[in-house]
Amino acid sequence: MGAAPQSDGRGYGYKAAVAGLVPLLAGCQGSLSTLDPAGPSASLVAGLWWAMLIGAGLITAFVLILLAVAWRRPEGKGADERVWTLGLGVGFVMTVLVALVGYGFWVGERILPRDDGAVRVTAEARQWGWTFTQPGPDGALLETRDVLYVPAGVPFDIEITATDVIHSFWVPRLGGKMDAVPGRVNVARLMADAPGEHEGLCAEFCGIGHSVMRFTVVVYEPGAFPDLTVSGGDDE
Repeated sequence: MGAAPQSDGRGYGYKAAVAGLVPLLAGCQGSLSTLDPAGPSASLVAGLWWAMLIGAGLITAFVLILLAVAWRRPEGKGADERVWTLGLGVGFVMTVLVALVGYGFWVGERILPRDDGAVRVTAEARQWGWTFTQPGPDGALLETRDVLYVPAGVPFDIEITATDVIHSFWVPRLGGKMDAVPGRVNVARLMADAPGEHEGLCAEFCGIGHSVMRFTVVVYEPGAFPDLTVSGGDDE
């Protein structure tokens, strides 16, 4: 009888590694995932996240390579210690960090609101809900609670404030966070690429009802404002 093939365990290790990655990859999508952008601002934020991940990976890999080289190098041989420390260690790390910081400033400048005729919306936070004021179907201002209506493909500036404590406005698939501070107005620029619904939430702990302080952004085709008598979105 022939001997049964022996396994060195590498196949099991590979399968285990793949199985461990599946839950991580599943977290890259979803209604609250910043890695599944649905607008230009969110795409910039996601790009910055990936750039930081790649930069951290490059630094980690470089350090591990240096450790391996130093470990295998014969004693008494090799470059001067200052070359390794300054020329490679400090120089490479600083190059990557400066590039990441520069890219971060560039992203921040790109998502700043500009005075170019964007749709103006106000968001007022309170414990534990949101009140939005936006242009309605006839152009008149419309106030809604916990539901924001915006047209697709059109930039909109959200003037964010609060009436009691500090909150934070965040729609992960449309852009970054912006604090809602009592007595102060902060402005965030967002835009949705296509019609649909996106979940938003308060990203700053604000009390016992913080976990339920959520809202919905309804994105509609320009010129096709939803019928609120059917959707029930206007609950003034």
